[in-house]
Amino acid sequence: MVSTNTGSQFGSLSATSLVFNSYLMVKGKKAQSYYEVSGLAPVEEEQASDPAKAKLASKANKAKIGYANTYRLEPYNRVWNYLVRSKAQAILMSKLQQDEYDGASSLSLCALISEEILKAVKELNFDRYKYAVSVLIVEKANQAMEVASRWVWDVQRDTWVSAEYETNTFFALALVVACYYE
Repeated sequence: MVSTNTGSQFGSLSATSLVFNSYLMVKGKKAQSYYEVSGLAPVEEEQASDPAKAKLASKANKAKIGYANTYRLEPYNRVWNYLVRSKAQAILMSKLQQDEYDGASSLSLCALISEEILKAVKELNFDRYKYAVSVLIVEKANQAMEVASRWVWDVQRDTWVSAEYETNTFFALALVVACYYE
């Protein structure tokens, strides 16, 4: 039991009703602030002459509701690699089909393609995943190229997909990384 010394109608409150009662008090009438209930020091309120500042100051002192963790370790909808690969491949083909390599414009083209791939992957609604998309456009000039990435990885839940597109003048590679976010 937590005992409060505020002289209000709430003499002693259980730990589970602290947030609920403080929410009712802030939402409803008057009485205690969240800081008084939880034992934290209140933020000093300034008397603002501007009504907008006064409104912001009052909002800052309101209690925020915290939600309990679900402790769910598996996603309901896992990433399907073939769906992500087909979306990325289709976007690469549609954007780069008629292009020739241009070093000056390839930077903005990589950014545009990666944003489109990210938007398309997010529309697939895979549950609790965060994505990183990287696109490379490299001119063909009889050279070798190696691309390497390092990640802190959960083998059971995280995944990656690559899609490639090749023309006579350049080679494009898109890498999509999906990391499970608990």
